[in-house]
Amino acid sequence: MKAILNRLFNHERLSREEARQVLLDISHARYNHVQVASFMTVFQMRPVAIAELQGFRDALLELCVPFGVDGMETIDIVGTGGDGKNTFNISTTSAVVVAGAGYKVTKHGSYGVSSSVGSSNVLQELGYTFTNDKDTLRRQLDQANICFLHAPLFHPAMKEVVPVRKQLGMKTFFNMLGPLVNPVQPTHQLFGTFDLELSRLYQYIMQETGRRYSIVYALDGYDEVSLTGPFRLRTNESDTIFTPKDLQAPQLQQQDLYGGDTPEEAARIFRSVLEDTCTEAQKAVVVANAGLAIQCLRPEQSLSDCMAEARESIESGKARRTLDQLISMK
Repeated sequence: MKAILNRLFNHERLSREEARQVLLDISHARYNHVQVASFMTVFQMRPVAIAELQGFRDALLELCVPFGVDGMETIDIVGTGGDGKNTFNISTTSAVVVAGAGYKVTKHGSYGVSSSVGSSNVLQELGYTFTNDKDTLRRQLDQANICFLHAPLFHPAMKEVVPVRKQLGMKTFFNMLGPLVNPVQPTHQLFGTFDLELSRLYQYIMQETGRRYSIVYALDGYDEVSLTGPFRLRTNESDTIFTPKDLQAPQLQQQDLYGGDTPEEAARIFRSVLEDTCTEAQKAVVVANAGLAIQCLRPEQSLSDCMAEARESIESGKARRTLDQLISMK
């Protein structure tokens, strides 16, 4: 690691294979925590290169517990985190809404690191039991249209970096990797990124995979469609800037999206959206993100029609019933 760090401190970049090997070595506990923290910090001081991100991704997919869905069309809706906005769990709520609308969702997520409450925190608070049992997950996917892949159960080798990430308490390149290493490698993904440059990196990586994608970056720094201002959307076919008005949605303020500081608060907001007892702002932002996910799956449909499907999922009670069914299935 000393040689690698010296190269990086001299502004050199790693090849894809070198990046892969370093992450494999980290996962096998070949370096101490101080060395790992130093390695992570390098990428706070300069952007991660495409080859480096690809190599890190290669290593994590190589090490992960596999979970196949036999070619089934599924989607993941996931943000990188690390935007520092402390919003409620918009991506995870949107995932349940999309499942309620009848689409298959293989959601990948974990505990919050740079935020108070991650997707795993809120689902655990709601009563969901994490598992990597493939029969259970497949039954959830078949019957509730959604299963949740709790990252620590599918990436056990990453236990070596968990204490370092917690002690650093800030976003690292692992925030960038999380959305890219869903063990299912679903056919479709809606990504939210905290950084415009990262959205470009994701686009290059997803173009290599040949899968369908939509990559969102809100120009005011959110890693999702926040409706607080314009956002940039990159897809397989286009690169476009939208405003809330383009979506026929209200212009929101940061306080409208506040997610609370505890899992209890986050779970209350999460359930209120699915029960349609939330604020109009909370509902609008979930409908926008779920609508974009549906359009990623159904690009031939207009965004307004896709958002209408998302709204109907909430207002009909389908989204709430989806969550209840998912939680009840052990």
